[in-house]
Amino acid sequence: MKLSVIVPAYNLSPFILECLLSLLSQKTTFDYEVLVCNDCSPDNTLHVIHYLAADFPQLKILNNETNQGLVGTMRRLLQEATGDYIAYLDGDDVALPGKLQRQVDYLDQNPSCALVYHESDVFDAKTGKTLKLFSRDYYNAAYVPQRSTMSDLIKYSVYLQASSVMFRRHSDLLNALDHGNRIICDFPWHIMNVGFLKGSIDRIDDVLGRYRIHAQSFGGQTQVDPGRRIKVADEMAAACRLGERFGVAGQVIQQGVNHIYFSTALYFLKLGEYTLFSQMIERSVQDELYFDQRHRLAYLNRANPELVRQELGFH
Repeated sequence: MKLSVIVPAYNLSPFILECLLSLLSQKTTFDYEVLVCNDCSPDNTLHVIHYLAADFPQLKILNNETNQGLVGTMRRLLQEATGDYIAYLDGDDVALPGKLQRQVDYLDQNPSCALVYHESDVFDAKTGKTLKLFSRDYYNAAYVPQRSTMSDLIKYSVYLQASSVMFRRHSDLLNALDHGNRIICDFPWHIMNVGFLKGSIDRIDDVLGRYRIHAQSFGGQTQVDPGRRIKVADEMAAACRLGERFGVAGQVIQQGVNHIYFSTALYFLKLGEYTLFSQMIERSVQDELYFDQRHRLAYLNRANPELVRQELGFH
């Protein structure tokens, strides 16, 4: 089997049909399988999935009798996957026509590439309106090369959208899930996979997928819960430290950790949460490693958040 696409699903009955159809209707020159695992959803997600079973023999349906969480569900999916390449799609996102063929062709033609991702359209679930492009409009996009490395991933964090990723099969597939995170699982997973594969992280600039924002999505939940946002920052900082086992320089790892807390500080600054801004910016300058001039300005003027907002162009 050339490709396995894995799709975890929990409480996604309004979205899972569109997600799976967008994968199952792809035109390719190779055989592929789509594995979806319902993680004991209390809604009718499983019923919707089974609705497709008779028409699509390449669809493999798994069902957790008890809730396993995202890491446990991914572990089960990877245990069943047989493809030479592995692609991931959240059950509320959408693959656009040509996605699978383009990424498989890229990996075939670029043997030094461990993981390839593409541009993604970020859209509002209620209106269908595009909000931004995920990688192009990432606030540090100017720093990220088309062919990046694990060090870039650690320094610049999540410039690749989770559902845009395809990577090569390797002998440590299940070990790559042993990253210790529970909320933010894609970032450490990518670090682990790239570390085991010892290759590059390459970007296709065409929009080949859509990332849905809704109340129950990862982004939607984080936006309404400051405590969750801080936990995410702590987990992302821990993910940066995974680089130690793959020989990433300590200074690069600390730069990545500092960047995580700096970006979190900016998040709270934009919301006007100045106490949380202060807490995060204080954590962002270990070893006096500034991410860039914006970081230095924000830290040196941390006692005057209104001035920082003005200088950084926040309105």
